[in-house]
Amino acid sequence: MARELTVIGGGAVGLICALSAADGGWRVRVYDDGPGRRAAQVAGGMLGCLGEAHPGEEALLAASAASVARWPALLQRLGDPAVTAAENTLLVAGSAADRAYFDESVAFLRGVLPAPDAAEQTAGQLRAAEPGLARTPAGGYLLTGEGAVDNRRLLAALRAALTAAGAELIDERVTDPAAVPGDQVLVAAGLDSAGLVPGGLPGLRGEKGEILRLARTAWSVPPPRHVIRARWHSRNVYLVPREDGLVLGATQYEALDHTDRAPQAGGVADLLSDACELFPGLRTYELTEVAAGIRPMSADGLPIVTRIDRRVLVAAGHGRNGIALAPGTAAQVMDLLCTATESEERSSA
Repeated sequence: MARELTVIGGGAVGLICALSAADGGWRVRVYDDGPGRRAAQVAGGMLGCLGEAHPGEEALLAASAASVARWPALLQRLGDPAVTAAENTLLVAGSAADRAYFDESVAFLRGVLPAPDAAEQTAGQLRAAEPGLARTPAGGYLLTGEGAVDNRRLLAALRAALTAAGAELIDERVTDPAAVPGDQVLVAAGLDSAGLVPGGLPGLRGEKGEILRLARTAWSVPPPRHVIRARWHSRNVYLVPREDGLVLGATQYEALDHTDRAPQAGGVADLLSDACELFPGLRTYELTEVAAGIRPMSADGLPIVTRIDRRVLVAAGHGRNGIALAPGTAAQVMDLLCTATESEERSSA
């Protein structure tokens, strides 16, 4: 008889772990508290690896690269081409100082990864790739294979795949893992995970960020075909294509109140100002959604994937890279589940 895994958390990490377990022969149920507190609900969906290269984060870069390499197989498993939002990324600098910022990042990743696909681009090459860009970029890079997914289509596709695999999806909040059924329980509830395990999760904290959604009108230029990650006059801004427009993000600052998901006027104003300078045609787009999410950050930037006791595991703290890191996390979770199963089989032999 198949063993049972209960997953607490219906975001990208929880659902991808659940699907891996279902494909691995586990009977799976998922408790989902709804979209209101999901970091994956308010996200660009970038499969960041090369574009997330920052000196001092060697371990995170390696983990991201390993996880992103698992994404093609996952997308094939889901079988929905609409989940893919973009195939490549442009790094676009607004000034010489911004270009130096990207140069440092690319030099760093070239020192960590064996052969990163980052090609230097002139302003003319950037504009040839994306004609809607401003005429004044200070150059940048093309990151081939550094794509993005539509975060909300992804969540819907994962739920559909789980249902087809026989998993049980329960729209209900869980406050005590001991009260749910299952041989094993995975807590993957983002920031809420700390309150669901004994002793909490030291170092887990929240970072807030605004995300905007813009829709193309009949008078608008087309949205970009690439992910555009810009350093625009010392501020970070990204544009991620969607079928009818784009996602614009993202600010990032300490979340002192983890229940506060109200967007701040200053963050929204900065994003719109920078984006409309970077891609002037956005001025004719409609602003259809203004939202803020809280990313669960670990102390060292790496996900917390560990066993709490013989029955409970946790996967949390994925920060700004949650969607990109989810397949790698699922592989770690499956290793922990398999180890537990093998240990129990030896004990009963």
